[in-house]
Amino acid sequence: MPIAVPNPRPIERAEEILTPKALAFVEELHTRFAGTRNELLAARAVRRRRVAETGKLDFLPETQDVRDGDWKVAPAPAALQDRRVEMTGPASPAKMAINALNSGAKVWLADLEDASTPTWGNVIDAILNLRDAAQGTLGYTSGEGKEYRLRTDAPLAVVVARPRGWHMQEKHMIIDGQPAVGALVDFGLHFFHVAKQLVLNGQGPYYYLPKMESHLEARLWNDVFVFAQDYLGLNQGTIRATVLIETIPAAFEMDEILYELRDHASGLNAGRWDYLFSIIKYFRDAGEEFVLPDRASVAMTAPFMRAYTELLVKTCHKRGAFAMGGMAAVIPNRRHPEVTEAAFAKVRADKTREANDGFDGSWVAHPDLVPTCREVFDAVLGDKPNQLDRQRPEVNVTADQLLDVASAEGQVTESGLRLNLYVAVAYTAVWLSGNGAVAIHNLMEDAATAEISRSQVWQQIRNGVVLADTGNKVTRELVSQILTEETQKLRGEVGEEAFERYYQPASSLIADICLSEDYMDFLTTPAYELVD
Repeated sequence: MPIAVPNPRPIERAEEILTPKALAFVEELHTRFAGTRNELLAARAVRRRRVAETGKLDFLPETQDVRDGDWKVAPAPAALQDRRVEMTGPASPAKMAINALNSGAKVWLADLEDASTPTWGNVIDAILNLRDAAQGTLGYTSGEGKEYRLRTDAPLAVVVARPRGWHMQEKHMIIDGQPAVGALVDFGLHFFHVAKQLVLNGQGPYYYLPKMESHLEARLWNDVFVFAQDYLGLNQGTIRATVLIETIPAAFEMDEILYELRDHASGLNAGRWDYLFSIIKYFRDAGEEFVLPDRASVAMTAPFMRAYTELLVKTCHKRGAFAMGGMAAVIPNRRHPEVTEAAFAKVRADKTREANDGFDGSWVAHPDLVPTCREVFDAVLGDKPNQLDRQRPEVNVTADQLLDVASAEGQVTESGLRLNLYVAVAYTAVWLSGNGAVAIHNLMEDAATAEISRSQVWQQIRNGVVLADTGNKVTRELVSQILTEETQKLRGEVGEEAFERYYQPASSLIADICLSEDYMDFLTTPAYELVD
């Protein structure tokens, strides 16, 4: 059965992306690699159940030789030597893409994943914008007549595109009677249309790879890269990938992940919010010692988070790969100077810690924060493009340190429970409306923070946690009551039309997944069924 695209024109110019040759390439990727992807997803569940029974994870004995080996990843291309500031954000709409490229950041993480709702229109628009950007033709004119164009007075950010994780499907593309693999659709359409132009530009193709849980999943990406480069007649090693270490099992396989991708690897990133989500998810039923305090009180200075980030820097630099810092979620508010001042202070402190730890660069979520991050890394780097020479031999991280969740300071409170439910509903509603990145209470939220929020609620119910500020026990009844109250609060904030269309369905979805006996691995999986 050939590939089928029931809606071939979700936006204007979609036919420029959904060409017969591009679809044939995606179909070939799916035919070759979807089976292995399915096996690896099944293996995730088996491993998770085994770990939950013991409450233990450890470094793999069968890959000790890789961790002990004397090897390095391929040297970074010139365009990726200096990554001191990376701007993150969706590649659709065009206005946001242009602002990111013009931001002054060294790199733009063009996000087709957590900061993007994968409506069919968004998926195609993102690829179209990235192709136009590579060709230098990307532009946008607002309804008010304001023009947005790529700057010519300074370098544009180097694009590193992030496809969806292995778990997501693409229901708008059917192959052999099944939805296509979202990651292969994103990668396939982008690579087919943009790779050769990026090679001519000397800037790619480069990718961020999200949500992997094992080195075998990295091996699959490497196989995809090898095939894709041969398919388009590009030299092996043209593709470079940075892997987000944002799941707890991946933290135990950093060396192995780099090794599998060594001809295509350029670094690892400390995806801190998804990492916390993964810890909650992985150990959700492993006992009270794995119950985190309120999300807002879990700092990067917690011992188990320090262990994770220091191991990442040490591993990367030992292998000649870049260590990229995590997201600064706080954002300025131009209407409230005091909020902006506080945001700058938090970002400065966060990036100073990362730069002093040896990270080679870090993420920000707003163009106004680019100068602050750049200034901090400039002070540490000086004339150097990176800190690969900083080896961190004094770091020696154990499995117990990575799993020492109990060391996190803070409490579980009703105010934290309320905030979790508010954020989960508010973010999901905006996601359903087609926008995957949204400012809530001066924080740039994406799917990761919503995942933490709803997962904490499920875990607290499961463990019968007693709230420190009220003495109430977290039960389904209490959660249902608070969810109703927070939903009504949102109703008053957003207006009736938006509430009925997006916020009420979001609240119902959050109720279903928080109150269910069974845990839903990803919030975006059932949410995806509610979008076009």
